[in-house]
Amino acid sequence: MASKEEFYDAGLDLAFDENYAGAIEQYKAALEIDPGYVDALHALAMAHAEQGQLDEAIAIGKQLCAVSPDDILAHTSLSTFYMRKDMVPEAEAESAKARMLDWKRQLKEPKEGSS
Repeated sequence: MASKEEFYDAGLDLAFDENYAGAIEQYKAALEIDPGYVDALHALAMAHAEQGQLDEAIAIGKQLCAVSPDDILAHTSLSTFYMRKDMVPEAEAESAKARMLDWKRQLKEPKEGSS
């Protein structure tokens, strides 16, 4: 049986070839092994978005944000999915979350020139 990484990698190859339906199946197989596999959740949401399946992309984006609440890209992607559905208040809220997380990340980084 293939590992979650092998399913994920196969999905990436299919997505690269714009076979999003096939990629979705591979990502789902990876998630059957590990439902919290963040990379596969990201990729699954994006594959649905590429097919114009925004309701599915939003649902998976919400799941991803629940699994990985400090993931800047997860909130940014969810914001994009909302914007594509003309759900502006929701998009702005997710964008704000992403900005706040990025600011927090920047504050934790050591300042240049300090030891």
